[in-house]
Amino acid sequence: MRRPLNSLIQSSAYAFYKVLTTHCHALKLGTLANVYTANKILNAYTRCKELHIARKLFDEIPHRDTVSWNTMIAGFVNCGNLETACKILKNMRRCGFDFDGYSFGSLLKGVASAYRLEVGQQLHSMVIKMGYEENVYAGSALLDMYAKCEKVEDAYTVFEYLPEPNSVSWNALIAGFSKVGDRSTAFWLLHCMETEGVRAEDGTFAPLLTLLDDIEFYKLTIQVHGKIVKHGLAFDNTVCNAMITSYSECGSIRDARKVFDGAVGMRDLVTWNSMLAAYLVHEEEELGFQLFLDMQRLGFKPDIYTYTSILSACFEKAHKSHGQSLHAEVIKRGLEYLVPISNALIAMYLKSHNTSMGEALKLFESMELKDRVSWNSILTGFSQIGLNEDALKLFGQMRSLMVEIDHYAFSAVLRSCADLATLHLGRQVHVLAIKSGFETNDFVASALIFLYSKCGIIEDARKSFEETPNDSSIAWNSLIFGYAQNGQGSIALDLFFLMRDRKVRLDHITFVAVLTACSHIGLVEEGLNFLKSMESDYGIPPRMEHYACAVDLLGRARGLGEARTLIESMPFKPDAMVWKTLLGACRVCGDIELATQVASHLLELEPEEHCTYVLLSHLYGHLRRWDEKANLTRLMRERGVKKVPGWSWIEIKNQVHAFNAEDQSHPLCKEIYQMLGELMEEITWLDTDSGLDALISDFDVCDAKLLSAGNF
Repeated sequence: MRRPLNSLIQSSAYAFYKVLTTHCHALKLGTLANVYTANKILNAYTRCKELHIARKLFDEIPHRDTVSWNTMIAGFVNCGNLETACKILKNMRRCGFDFDGYSFGSLLKGVASAYRLEVGQQLHSMVIKMGYEENVYAGSALLDMYAKCEKVEDAYTVFEYLPEPNSVSWNALIAGFSKVGDRSTAFWLLHCMETEGVRAEDGTFAPLLTLLDDIEFYKLTIQVHGKIVKHGLAFDNTVCNAMITSYSECGSIRDARKVFDGAVGMRDLVTWNSMLAAYLVHEEEELGFQLFLDMQRLGFKPDIYTYTSILSACFEKAHKSHGQSLHAEVIKRGLEYLVPISNALIAMYLKSHNTSMGEALKLFESMELKDRVSWNSILTGFSQIGLNEDALKLFGQMRSLMVEIDHYAFSAVLRSCADLATLHLGRQVHVLAIKSGFETNDFVASALIFLYSKCGIIEDARKSFEETPNDSSIAWNSLIFGYAQNGQGSIALDLFFLMRDRKVRLDHITFVAVLTACSHIGLVEEGLNFLKSMESDYGIPPRMEHYACAVDLLGRARGLGEARTLIESMPFKPDAMVWKTLLGACRVCGDIELATQVASHLLELEPEEHCTYVLLSHLYGHLRRWDEKANLTRLMRERGVKKVPGWSWIEIKNQVHAFNAEDQSHPLCKEIYQMLGELMEEITWLDTDSGLDALISDFDVCDAKLLSAGNF
């Protein structure tokens, strides 16, 4: 059962009071000279983490033994002070005391926690030198140290030298192979452990369950669950929590909930957090919010993990009020200054709506301590909502303040370079990424592919792709998109089939890219077949964005009726993205009646979104229906909707020039408009019959010259 924090504090205070009382009695009776009594009091002080008093008592013990030294080593290790523990070990040797298995075991535990492999290797040599390599306690601690430092081959070597490995040894080895993701070896070790007759424990199954993180392992998860029940561990907290997460990641929220419901009376805060995370991963936000309320009603106070999880679910418009309420609760509890919670709030505001960027910036600027995540969140926010120049400035600020630049920062700034079409600056960031060793990172490679394909240099995009390990879908998806958007849909589809043949894991983004490719090259039947086979052949249920791509595919092929039928057959209610896609298709096909119906849906969903009004207005203008166009303009004015002007960028001599419609702010404005006027005159002239005849005549003269020169 969970123990409230105040009861833990009270019990700790009582334990300290009890040891002080015992110490006073020992002083009064003069029994501290007895090393057994002194060691018991010394151990009690270290358990209370009162190391300064323990150290003083240790110095006063007249006849110390090995237990006294080991108690001090363990005390400092348990408080995270490895350096002092090492110094005590050295002093122990100088004072003529030999180390034993417990000396090495305690110190190796600290080494494992601190991931100090080089210190662990030095201790290993001492263990061998003193003949303790077959000691179960020292050997298991050595094994655990190597496993936690991800040196599983060394851990296995140590394991083989143990004459009779116990469950602790087996569990440490299984945990090590689980940590490095070696699923086959980890489960082989479980089989060997059972064959040897060693009983599996919670520490055996919990790490194994972390390996069952995909729908393909669902049946194996059920089998492991059966073993857990058979061993009587079904109600163990650690195992329950791992089972909830495993079932969730294998796609079964129902089984995760069954495990959670079966743990009534045994749940701790981690159990609630695991179930909350499961709901949010499966986009069951309402159930997540209800669980958040239930846990508090039953006396469980949310921690940092709870708040960061629930805040991640508040970016949808429907949950905006929940996010604001949670922000207020965080302030009320005095937690807004904790960096992870501030970061979660920033992410929530950035994702909720473009207009919330100000709230996110205000939070960011109010943070006394900022970590890498804080900077990356704002940088990504700028990039995603189109404030690309601000993103570039912030990236420069990060560099000047010596903030560590990681793959997330490189990915965000490269995408801003792509959106601005600043190829020269993008190449400079590419060089910086190479110098920092991130050029082969999937996210950075994906951003580089996006940059080069957006700038029309698909060959460089392909080079960036070839430099990655090619074992994840991130870079593959970006390259498929790149070829599709550069009009090379056939190559994009070839890449998809190659990706499938190489058994690279496909995801929902892969199919967005494939459907985009089909749309761009007019493969209607092939695209619809991909949509139909997604779930049956690949186990990926179609999402809203896939239906939007299919609507675009049909719209480009002027199949508005089929597009409308597809929307009506969707298993969920279409969102604004789907209706906008259909409205765009109506504009291409000139179907004003369907466009009006679609626009009415959009104006209900997003009455303040200017794009709907603009698309419909253009369609009315194209069909010369001026009254409807005027009515729409009046409606925009009444609702306070303003058209957001489009911007264009061009990079000349490493300088970005930005323009929008009727812009007069550029220093070379006069010359630009003069050149624009000349181009318009030439276009108008070419549009006339005489201009076209003159152009054809010029081409005929050129062809005659080429033929006479023998070039054809």
